[in-house]
Amino acid sequence: MNSTQSHLPTTIPEYLEQLRAALRGADPAMIQDALYDAEEYLRAELAAQAGRSEAEVIASVAGSYGAPAEVAEIYRDTEVTVNRAMRAPLQAERKSVLGQFFGVVVDPRTYGALFYMLLSLATGIFYFTVVVTGASLSLGLLILIVGIPLLVLFLALTRVLSLVEGRIVETLLGERMPRRPLYTQRGKGWLERIKEMFTDGRTWTAMLYFLLMLPVGTAYFTVAVTLLSTSAALILSPLSLLDVQIFNFWYDGENLVEAMPWLVVLAPVAGIVLLFITLHVARVVGRLHGTLAKQLLVRNAVV
Repeated sequence: MNSTQSHLPTTIPEYLEQLRAALRGADPAMIQDALYDAEEYLRAELAAQAGRSEAEVIASVAGSYGAPAEVAEIYRDTEVTVNRAMRAPLQAERKSVLGQFFGVVVDPRTYGALFYMLLSLATGIFYFTVVVTGASLSLGLLILIVGIPLLVLFLALTRVLSLVEGRIVETLLGERMPRRPLYTQRGKGWLERIKEMFTDGRTWTAMLYFLLMLPVGTAYFTVAVTLLSTSAALILSPLSLLDVQIFNFWYDGENLVEAMPWLVVLAPVAGIVLLFITLHVARVVGRLHGTLAKQLLVRNAVV
């Protein structure tokens, strides 16, 4: 038996602190999930065994749920197993430049990132509107008694939205994000918990993230739509031979396809190349944005 197991905590906060220490160095999102699950279980056991002290309940839980070090090890092993199951099948390594360039088409994360770029305009507008409206209303009404609960509600909504955005980021971009709400000690009073909402840096970095999503989302959407529409137009350019007006390329009153027939062959090739470039851009954007979301929505969640 190791030292952590031989010196079991006697209170729920001590148990959670030992669990946090045992998980030091792990993914912050996973730590947040582990702390939330552990507290939920311990609080439920404490309520079910109302006649016993907190120390007795924790001692009995150590035999079923596990000591902090054991729970930490289980979470680390589970995280590895889940990551392996969720990871896309490994593709054969492509050493040639052409293989690496065209191999992007078989990466599932590429399409998730491309869809996120298209979706980000709508989510960016929504997040920006919520933050600006909520902040202006709650701060403007602080002189009235209704302003305080409105501000608290707005901060709580920000945390909920950060969890929702995290699920979107993890699903589409593959970046590990929290799957549980932010851990808080439920034994604390309302005033202390409200104070934590104000002093937790994650609350404010989440707001910053939501404000940034409007210009960032607009840029993502514009780049994705421009590249996709341009590549589609080039690929479909041979349809101009059918004398369909919408597919003709005109310059200074002259149909370019009729004037330069070789464009019928060159334009589709250029369109296909541009399409693959678009997929590479989407994959790079997905990785960078996943890192941004991790830094602003998760990094300060566990200190």
